[in-house]
Amino acid sequence: MFKRLRLRLTLLYLLAALTLIAAVSGGAYWLLSSYFQSTTDLALEFRMSQQFRQLGAPLPPTLQAADRAWSGSRPPVIARAPTPRRGEDSEEHENEDAPQSAPHADDIYDAELAAIFVLPLDSAGRLDSAAAVRSPLLVPDQDAVAEAIAQGRDLRTAQLSNGTRVRLLTYRVDQQAGPLIVQAGRALNDQDRVLSRLVLGLSALGGLSALVLAAGSWWLAGRSLRPTQRAWAQQQTFVANASHELRAPLTLLRASAEVALRGVPREAHDQRALLNDVLQESDHMNRLVDDLLLLSRLDAGRLTIERAPIALADLLADVQRQIGRLADERGVRLTVAGAPSRVLGDPTRLRQVLLILLDNALRHTPAGGAIAIDARRRDHTVDVVVADSGGGIPAEHLPHVFERFYRAAGARGEDGQGSGLGLSIAKALVEAQHGQIAITSQIGHGTQVTISLPTEV
Repeated sequence: MFKRLRLRLTLLYLLAALTLIAAVSGGAYWLLSSYFQSTTDLALEFRMSQQFRQLGAPLPPTLQAADRAWSGSRPPVIARAPTPRRGEDSEEHENEDAPQSAPHADDIYDAELAAIFVLPLDSAGRLDSAAAVRSPLLVPDQDAVAEAIAQGRDLRTAQLSNGTRVRLLTYRVDQQAGPLIVQAGRALNDQDRVLSRLVLGLSALGGLSALVLAAGSWWLAGRSLRPTQRAWAQQQTFVANASHELRAPLTLLRASAEVALRGVPREAHDQRALLNDVLQESDHMNRLVDDLLLLSRLDAGRLTIERAPIALADLLADVQRQIGRLADERGVRLTVAGAPSRVLGDPTRLRQVLLILLDNALRHTPAGGAIAIDARRRDHTVDVVVADSGGGIPAEHLPHVFERFYRAAGARGEDGQGSGLGLSIAKALVEAQHGQIAITSQIGHGTQVTISLPTEV
């Protein structure tokens, strides 16, 4: 039980930590990608503003803002060497340490500006022959050209035929001779390489972190459960010791009541009724002590389960003979059906489970009713179904009937004869045999309990 709980806590801690790592990694990737895109777009708009100046066209408002932002930010630059002015001392320019005048804006070529290509196009989107010599051999993006002609401006990320991604800024320049299309672009190969390396690094770091976090989560889960384990162990020890201590006085009490009952005259009905009540309650207490001991061993994993092939037909026939007489006395018809099958389980514990289910069914099936046991083979399992025609269990109680000491009005155990442990013991015993148990019920139509056990291989 605690191993499964520790595993669940470990997975919960690990999932929370990995979610945080994924969020941080995704945020880092998004920030870097957004930075690349915003820087590229700003550089494209600044380069486009230079083209507008060269053409003598007025700058659109968006390019004016980019021109001011780029020039005002003063990014790291690679400046052309200034041309010496006539009359100046040549030695002064040969001195590399001597201060130089600030370069003009047209002389600024940082990494972004240097990577940008410009394609002057005609109104039909064809590349100017003179521009083809100065610009990379790229085919203009006609979709961007059409959008720029219609809207005046277009900004998009396109993909070339060789798979290269480019960021394109296209403007329509209105002139007297007719509109001119200017397309500026930047290949994103270097940015994609940086982002790919970032993803690779984050993936490697995430994998290593997952291993470390898994070990840490396992340790933290064990440390968190340690007080609960100690309390649970103390409780199990108390239950086991108390059950053992109760056995002796209960046995003595029952023996004394039996001896006293033999000496009471038959006509003393009141005294005999009192002593019979003592015997009945002693038996009830003994069954309760046995149930508590069994649950304690199941919880501690100290109950020995000997799984072996079981001839289900023989076992069901024995159970029918054992319970059949009691069913006849109560006017309930008990039937067994199903094809012969062999299952893997513990014969003693499986018999105990069936007796618990049949005892519940008998107590809640009125005279004239019926109880049916049916064995059904299904793939690699066999379903043993115990169905009765009793009053049924309300739907709101069905999810809780396998809980310990659960007794509710309208549910099994409402008559006060049960301890609320029978179905919980049955569930624990079935699961210890690698099986499953389920219950369905409908008010006025009875209850059906299904035990599923693996077949013999």
